Amino acid sequence: MSTQHVQRMSRLMAKTLREDPADAETLSHRLLVRAGYVRRSSAGVWSWLPLGKRVLDNVSRIVREEMDGIGAQEVLLPALLPKEPYEVSGRWSEYGDLLFRLKDRKGADYLLGPTHEEIFTLVVKDQCTSYKDLPVMLYQIQTKYRDEARPRSGVLRGREFQMKDSYSFDVSDEGLAESYRLHREAYVRIFERLGLDHRVVSAVSGAMGGSASEEFLAPAPAGEDTFADCPSCGYAANTEAVTFALTPAEGEHGPLEEIPTPDTPTIESLAAHLGIPASATLKNLLVKVDGEITAVGVPGDREVDLGKLGEHLAPAVVELVTAEDFTGRPDLVRGYVGPQGLEKVTYLADPRVAPGTSWVTGANQPDTHARNVVCGRDFEVDRYLDVVVVQEGDPCPSCGAGLRLDRAIEIGHIFQLGRKYADAFGLDVLGKEGKPVRVTMGSYGIGVSRAVAALAEQTADERGLCWPAAVAPADVHVVAAGKAVPLALAESAADSLAAAGLRVLLDDRPGLSPGVKLTDAELIGVPWILVAGRRSAESVVELQDRRSGTREELPLEEALSRLTADA
Repeated sequence: MSTQHVQRMSRLMAKTLREDPADAETLSHRLLVRAGYVRRSSAGVWSWLPLGKRVLDNVSRIVREEMDGIGAQEVLLPALLPKEPYEVSGRWSEYGDLLFRLKDRKGADYLLGPTHEEIFTLVVKDQCTSYKDLPVMLYQIQTKYRDEARPRSGVLRGREFQMKDSYSFDVSDEGLAESYRLHREAYVRIFERLGLDHRVVSAVSGAMGGSASEEFLAPAPAGEDTFADCPSCGYAANTEAVTFALTPAEGEHGPLEEIPTPDTPTIESLAAHLGIPASATLKNLLVKVDGEITAVGVPGDREVDLGKLGEHLAPAVVELVTAEDFTGRPDLVRGYVGPQGLEKVTYLADPRVAPGTSWVTGANQPDTHARNVVCGRDFEVDRYLDVVVVQEGDPCPSCGAGLRLDRAIEIGHIFQLGRKYADAFGLDVLGKEGKPVRVTMGSYGIGVSRAVAALAEQTADERGLCWPAAVAPADVHVVAAGKAVPLALAESAADSLAAAGLRVLLDDRPGLSPGVKLTDAELIGVPWILVAGRRSAESVVELQDRRSGTREELPLEEALSRLTADA
């Protein structure tokens, strides 16, 4: 046990605010600014003030301890990175506008690192030459950069953020699976120690590549991710990873019949005109995939999830067609496209458009549709992809029960990358048989600054922040609610608590009313508040549990004994 320093608020750089910031959209944004934890520097860029830096450091400490516990080694790689490795991997172009790019005085291209797969791969290639050097797991906690088009929600979505990224390197798929398991279990321990309510859900790898992929999500109304979970069997997945079984339909269908449908270019107008449900129609969305026109078929009552489509087709670039794309394409009739008879167009479809299903869809002629258009008879699907927007009540892929949807903040993501980057950079080691062996990789990220915001979202109440003890900026907030005698008692209590090894925040600010100090104490959100007030002459204090709100008057010595019992 070591004596802690008492942080006096009279010397602390932390100005609290009574009103919410005008641009604040989320609870964490409002409270972290109001309580003096962070201040906005520019759009998506934040300064961490002393209280905020303490919380950030506590999160980082827990992450470090658990990463060290699985045998990972900490390094620190540069944030300013050369263009060439990212050209080799293809991500110089794939990242597009998200990448911060710059030139040095000699005209050489650089970027500010969004993630470091390329650089870690090169480090291991330089340092590891034999299978005896592996497995190895490396990690860093570092500032990352992404040029978000609309940074928002405070530190939840910024252009500059703190992240722990780690990478595993193994000589076999079995070794990668073990490294993945170690990280997964470490992540569960990290988020449990942080006090974060979280879900581990299946995810898609997308542009990261690889096979297995899982996200760690913190349920919160401010979350930008939507995940599905099953109340019956416990299945959980990001909505981009929810699948639907391809089940061919059986039955007899009449011949394809073209029918006049004037002024019905939308699903809604078509369904109303024919007196049929939208689910009986086939919607065909035209997109461009790396510049090539592609049709995507889904039931008419469903929407195409463009993010999901992009993840499936990554690293290809997916964009909607424009009016100009119809020029010179008489087979593409805007508002009346059908899959039958399409020329030079790849046809993708959701599994709900299964072989044997019959649809009403466009006839590729103005003001005309076709009925009894049967998949497998009148048109073929080139590739099936789960691309519809998942809805509440959709069947669980595991047990068939109705799914629930909820919002969440992504706080971690783990991937089995495989050999994508090893192939790009020729990362081989000498194997047991004396021949080169291609290394396989895993990639594992935790949003450290985002975890701070997620904790604020989950634990705050109507009075302010309410930190779990493991990450709080102090253990006890001592308030001198008065002048001479209360201040002396508060100082004595603070010194005793610090000597016992507790981290203490002492509100000794002169000229402020007890009400203002107590309001600030609740806003700042330290687990325990000890108030030296009206009964200070009797050495009686008030002890408040910030989370439960319970208050109790008791002798100072008893309060100190209770607070230091587990120190």
